[in-house]
Amino acid sequence: MKTIFVVITARPSYSRIKSFLKELKKSKNYTLKIVLASSALVRNFGDLRKIMNEDGFDVDFEIFNMMSPNGLLSMSKTTSLQLYELATLFIKEKPDAVVSIADRFETIATSIAASYSNIPLIHIQGGEITGNIDEKTRHANTKLADLHLVTTDLARKRVIQMGEQPKNVYNCGCPSIDLAKEAIKNKYNVKELIDSYLGIGNLKEEYFNNYIVLLQHPTTNNFNKSEFEITITLESCLKYNKQVYVFWPNADAGTDGISKGIRLFREKYNPNNFKFFRNFKPGDFIRLLHKADFLIGNSSVGIREASYLKIPTINIGDRQLNRDRGSNVIDCNYDYNQINNCITRILENKFTIDSNLIYGDGNAAKKMVKAMNDFEYS
Repeated sequence: MKTIFVVITARPSYSRIKSFLKELKKSKNYTLKIVLASSALVRNFGDLRKIMNEDGFDVDFEIFNMMSPNGLLSMSKTTSLQLYELATLFIKEKPDAVVSIADRFETIATSIAASYSNIPLIHIQGGEITGNIDEKTRHANTKLADLHLVTTDLARKRVIQMGEQPKNVYNCGCPSIDLAKEAIKNKYNVKELIDSYLGIGNLKEEYFNNYIVLLQHPTTNNFNKSEFEITITLESCLKYNKQVYVFWPNADAGTDGISKGIRLFREKYNPNNFKFFRNFKPGDFIRLLHKADFLIGNSSVGIREASYLKIPTINIGDRQLNRDRGSNVIDCNYDYNQINNCITRILENKFTIDSNLIYGDGNAAKKMVKAMNDFEYS
């Protein structure tokens, strides 16, 4: 039985691999060890410990390395501290393989610590292209990895074009689609879902089934504009008779700018139909999204899960630039007229969404574990 370390560094990463963790845990071939680090342990960004325990997972190791995300320097220091701690952990524990997830800036620390320790590295969601620092990090993780569990056919082709062995590159689909498939399987009530979370702001009960979900993160190569960008997005949603559920951003450089923009917006307008949340459990967020009129912002959830759920997505700016996407996505810039034109297209039903399984059919986790079974560990 092989010991597999999975390093989770942020709230969104958990939703990306929850189904995969379940498959690993029940497999007779592997012993699963979970390492939480960086913003995954910070309450403001969705401390995962309680959520994962409720989901039946033990957190085996905790690494407190998160620097306050107030600029570019914090990203480098957070990553360096994580590298230092993970290298020590891996040398001491000697796992048979380490899993690095996707493309967050600090994931490169996981990849370096494993590969420099001669431990096989498994990378999830390589081969995709986007804007932001994420693409550089993702491709760097790919070149350090030994086994690649990608999510689309195009991603697999890109990883092979980067020189990786085709036998070690598997298109399994995205495990976040597994989560989406499971989350909407049973009936649920949006009002009860919302009432189960604390938040700041106002609710209009007549809008419980008539709402927008807003989720926007900073773009690290343009992080000084974060406050300006979130303000445009928020103000673009003001004039519509809909409830707006706004979620806090992730822990990238520029997060403080988005947080400031949200607070100033709230103080200036005190809108009676905006409610602000730090985070939801992964499955609950999907359930909320599933019944939304549309998603607005720049999160990859609009590209992945919303594509599977057939939820219209207004994707603003360059954070998801060139990412493989379905017909549910409308792209625009941070411009009031462009954003409002997109909203009008959706509300006037001038927007058609085709059925799309570009990121898989909801069975990724089983395919990922099978690929691991086929891999030649050294």
